[in-house]
Amino acid sequence: MKQKEYGLFTAITMIVGIVIGSGIFFKSDDILNYTGGSVSLGILVFAFAAISIVFGSLTIGELAARNSKSGGIITYAEEFSKPVACAIGWFQVFLYYPTITAVVAWVAGIYTCLLFGFDMTLMNQTVIGAIYIVFLFVINILSKKFGGYLQNGSTIIKLIPLIFFAICGLTMGDPGATLTSTNVKTVGTASVLAALAPIAFSFDGWIVTSAIGAEVKNSKRNLPIAFVVGPLIVLAVYIVYFVGISTLIGPQNVIALGDAHVDVAANSLIGPMGAKIVLIFVIISVIGTVNGLILGGIRLPQSLAARNMFPFANKIKIISEQYGVSIRSAIVFFVVVMFWLVIHFITQKFALLTSGDVSEISIALSYGLYIYLYIHVILLAKSGEIKSKVKGYVIPGLAIFGACIILSSVFSNSLFFVHFSICLTIILAAMLYYTEIAVHREGDQEKKVA
Repeated sequence: MKQKEYGLFTAITMIVGIVIGSGIFFKSDDILNYTGGSVSLGILVFAFAAISIVFGSLTIGELAARNSKSGGIITYAEEFSKPVACAIGWFQVFLYYPTITAVVAWVAGIYTCLLFGFDMTLMNQTVIGAIYIVFLFVINILSKKFGGYLQNGSTIIKLIPLIFFAICGLTMGDPGATLTSTNVKTVGTASVLAALAPIAFSFDGWIVTSAIGAEVKNSKRNLPIAFVVGPLIVLAVYIVYFVGISTLIGPQNVIALGDAHVDVAANSLIGPMGAKIVLIFVIISVIGTVNGLILGGIRLPQSLAARNMFPFANKIKIISEQYGVSIRSAIVFFVVVMFWLVIHFITQKFALLTSGDVSEISIALSYGLYIYLYIHVILLAKSGEIKSKVKGYVIPGLAIFGACIILSSVFSNSLFFVHFSICLTIILAAMLYYTEIAVHREGDQEKKVA
């Protein structure tokens, strides 16, 4: 019997801790850039993007309440189609989790360079990010409980700078003037839709909590609660921070300063020493996001292997009695993360992306897979298994609408078709792999009967 390690608080902090801590710090300038410096328009786009996470969480919560097996959304999809479940699992292992983990670790490297005054070179940022990745992998393999404690602690710490800047901006500045400012550029619909990509990054990560569903105490009760409470906390914090930081130093300055706007804002408020303390909080915040991604990611290959949905399943699914996780599963995920860190370095070094990073495409495409689950919630309502019309039709309908909004944000990305082709190849390979395994299994069973 697998021991239940995590409570409701950890499940909520997984969502809040992964979602908050990276995107909002280094995507605020991108959002303002796409909206022409309009804070009010930025809030509106935040609200649209929030539809995808709030109603998506509520919809997935319906599936979480029905199933407490390990594997997260892989388990939920498995109830409807095993080949599709395998495809979703491979997408998460090879694209979704590792691209986000690599990019967020790189962001931790950026703020570490700012803290210690290192040269702000891409190489320095990437190497520091790699060091963080190695450290957190070791921590989460050696101690499940410590990884959970780190998640809880970092979540609380990361709220400090966000709330600090929000309060300072709202009390020391004039948020009303910021929201109604006419010092903005006129932007088209395409630009506003493009702003959804960095916002989607800022909001993403909530689904990772489902990966530890089997290890959450009373998961059928606690996971749905976490899926509701977590996103609402995130939305509230994001809006007050976005308005606060924009009021504090001005939207155009946020755009001009880019990722350094946090450091500049802290210096203007509390001086160089205080700014370093704030940066430490920010770094811990970002590291907390990486930790949550790794905490969930190292369990994915073993979850797939337990279902015979992954190569060398018999070896990968073996869980270490000492560490409570498959070492081979963790190694597989580590290798894939480091691969994408290299790819991210190359795309940034040679400016292969006109804006954003490789993770934004993976995040947007993941919502296409979520739609599959949202539709099945509607089908469960149609069959009478979900009695509430609001839970069975209205909420998943809004989740589908929100997912389509996010999907529309990345079509203009310069590497969209390349990344989409990779995604499609992985999905088709996974479905073919599982189909072949199933055929061989049926053949073996027929031979035994004969």
